[in-house]
Amino acid sequence: MTLSDRVVIGMDPHKRSATIEVMAADETVLGGGRFGTDRAGFAAMVAYAKQWPDRVWAIEGCEGIGRHIATRLLADGEQVVDVPPKLSARARVFVTGQGRKTDATDAHSVALVGTRMSGLRPLVNDEQLAVLRLLVDRRRSLGDDHTRMVCQLHQLLLELIPGGAKKSLSAAQAKALLATVRPRDAVGKARRRVAAELIADLERVYQRSKQADKELKELVAATGTTLMDLHGIGPSGAARLLVEVGDITRFPNRAHFASWNGTAPIDASSGDQVRHRLSRAGNRQINRVLHIMATVQLRNATLGRAYFDRRKAAGKTSMEAMRSLKRRLSDLVYRQMINDAVATAATGPGGHRDTSTSPA
Repeated sequence: MTLSDRVVIGMDPHKRSATIEVMAADETVLGGGRFGTDRAGFAAMVAYAKQWPDRVWAIEGCEGIGRHIATRLLADGEQVVDVPPKLSARARVFVTGQGRKTDATDAHSVALVGTRMSGLRPLVNDEQLAVLRLLVDRRRSLGDDHTRMVCQLHQLLLELIPGGAKKSLSAAQAKALLATVRPRDAVGKARRRVAAELIADLERVYQRSKQADKELKELVAATGTTLMDLHGIGPSGAARLLVEVGDITRFPNRAHFASWNGTAPIDASSGDQVRHRLSRAGNRQINRVLHIMATVQLRNATLGRAYFDRRKAAGKTSMEAMRSLKRRLSDLVYRQMINDAVATAATGPGGHRDTSTSPA
């Protein structure tokens, strides 16, 4: 079986259906169809694909709507790669000329990306990472709930107390503040009751978040990673890096990693004018982890704080210095994950490519 015999099965997944297109290495379309995602439809799709023994499934959005069907294919021993929606969208524009969207054209675009692009992230059936993903998603959801409730509580307290409460407000502080309020009108009493309910909800969310952090810390430590040794990365940040990055050695160097996470600036030079602008692309969840890491470092006397101050002294604005710091921290995270991969390879079978650990 040669590489030219391999086919790529591009898939446009949905909740109840999946449209596929089978493409050869020379981009010849060999087949395709639309299948249901229930047991019968999934079995029919896999049986149809088995006529091509050397196959790889290219699925759009394996971390989104395509996750449910990608997981089932992995469980059946199939090879699956993740196609980012942005790549398939660009391919669709070139194919249709106007970017028209149908399930068939989407599947064709995904198959083209899977055939032409190297370095697409392969999915692995790793139960440890799957558990980490579930828990870190839940932890972020709890954080979003906390932020929403605090905003609602601030609004109510502003209407109950002249000037409202301070910005950084804990549930205990809000409870003590609310105890000093004794409204006499019906609207004021309703506001106070709703505020008390929000405080009780905040206390429950805080306890759940505390338990989730403890569980995440134990699971992250069990992976053997040293990411939490970096200042500004906690259990949630380390877990997010592990589940989103996967195999760090798929990035040839730190520049590719920075481009993937959106911390590498985009060259916007023209003629003699040399300038760069902020990248809005990349993995925004990892970009958020790096932003939190930078924010934590700026609050303390760290190397990150010193680097930020040097950039400011060189004439950079605060925002430009922050972007430079995030880029530097991206290199630091990359080096740390490469070191972890080298350590893992030293204690297990196989090895990794490009294990350079030169400083950023």
